Amino acid sequence: MDEPKGNRKQGRRRGSRRGNAAPTIADVAREARCSPMTVSRVINGEGNVREETRQQVLEAVRKLNYSPNRAARSLAGGEQLRIALLFDNPSASYLSEFLMGALGEASRRDMHLMVQDCDSVPEGKKLIRKLTDEGITGFILPSPLSDDRSVLDLIAECGAIPIAVGPGQAAEPYGAVLIDEFQAAYDMTRHIIGLGHRRIGFIIGNPEQVASGRRLEGYRAAMEEADCPVLDGLIAQGQFTYRSGMVAAEKLLSASPRPTAIFASNDDMAAATVAVAHRRHLDVPSDITVCGFDDTELASSIWPELTTIRQPIRDMTAHAVAMIAKLCRQARMGEKLSPEHAVLDYKLIRRASDAGPSLVEISSDSKKSA
Repeated sequence: MDEPKGNRKQGRRRGSRRGNAAPTIADVAREARCSPMTVSRVINGEGNVREETRQQVLEAVRKLNYSPNRAARSLAGGEQLRIALLFDNPSASYLSEFLMGALGEASRRDMHLMVQDCDSVPEGKKLIRKLTDEGITGFILPSPLSDDRSVLDLIAECGAIPIAVGPGQAAEPYGAVLIDEFQAAYDMTRHIIGLGHRRIGFIIGNPEQVASGRRLEGYRAAMEEADCPVLDGLIAQGQFTYRSGMVAAEKLLSASPRPTAIFASNDDMAAATVAVAHRRHLDVPSDITVCGFDDTELASSIWPELTTIRQPIRDMTAHAVAMIAKLCRQARMGEKLSPEHAVLDYKLIRRASDAGPSLVEISSDSKKSA
């Protein structure tokens, strides 16, 4: 039997709110045709809202049976800000820098910081709903969570503020702190080429992270500009972990001819490449140059110390905390939120792991080109 038209319409309306999921502050805002911040001010009894708008919001609340979470109340109230850092990043050295920056800035601003790990985007979304209900007003997200638009949208729908840290590309209308991943990888590749290398291997990072693709693009652009052929045997897939770096380095160093230099997408994989080279009785950098990315503590604690790109990880997370504080302040004042995209400077740090190719390698390349 056909379903009545009225029921089909109601079904579609419910579907627009994720099936049977509880309505969010964003759902109320859409129903009342106003901003989530206006809804928050009405819920918290503030006076700087037109009476007509207030009645529209209250009607939407009743209609949707909306129960405001603590995050919505906190944004409009005067209590201590509570923020969360969600991470799904396998690099311990990167995460250490990330945490130190966030903890330091949160402490300086008297903000409560909660740190939660999650293994997947679905798990992250469950945590977001739980934490906003408990009063978390802002989220700091490193990659790969920062690259997932649906995660950012959910945080906003729950009445909180998302800040993406280190995404390959910033997403409107959300705040982000990042570096120019393409240009940084381009600059490192050009540096290696400038040393005299032409067979330069590259280890890609986690394919789910946009930054991995941007770094690969920067490497390719520099190689093509210098007329250095990018063969399939010069590129290996990694995951930003030490172990994946070992597997990728074994593949690259088993090639014939092998590369004279390897540029890994992070320091963990670069350190693994150095270890594999030593196991094969190759001297770094006399026999092979190895360069990394991030300049974590690991880069200067192995031998030889790594030439790498210094990504200001601590500064990036500290900046993200400051962004959340600013946006929460705007929300409490009833102002329009103005998220920004902050692009911080990186720096190429040269240490002891790079050198020009050996005379044997130069001679071999010359014979092939003759």
